[in-house]
Amino acid sequence: MLFSSEKTSATVIKLGVAVLVEDEAGAVLLELRRDCVLWGLVGGRVEPGESVSLAAIRETQEETGLEVELTGLQGIYSEPQDRIVTYDDNGDERHLVDIIFTGRIVGGRLACSHESLRLEFFPKDRLPPLETMTPPSRVILNDYLKGVMGAIR
Repeated sequence: MLFSSEKTSATVIKLGVAVLVEDEAGAVLLELRRDCVLWGLVGGRVEPGESVSLAAIRETQEETGLEVELTGLQGIYSEPQDRIVTYDDNGDERHLVDIIFTGRIVGGRLACSHESLRLEFFPKDRLPPLETMTPPSRVILNDYLKGVMGAIR
């Protein structure tokens, strides 16, 4: 997976959702992604006929085994810098537009999906190094740590 800010005529917009899930201690859940071996947020694409909130809840459950309740809107992220992706497996180019929620755990049991190498809760002052995170996650996590809610970027 290659991240850039350069679009081509083949670039297609992809609407996605993610949830910043906190545990009881306030640590945030990150996923070590199988496709790029970088840490990222838990989430995925919105399916046709699905609301963004239901997509966020579904994706979180599919990727983590956890049932969550959405507690807020972290923001909407669409700036092209670091949000244009070319997938290694098929060469598809996507401009990622993501709606990010905050959420709390209401049930389930933490378990990796086929998309994850690892799931881990990180205290906010001990997140993985920036260079080990997906570029789209960096701006979102920076806003989150600063307490910014409702960002439009």
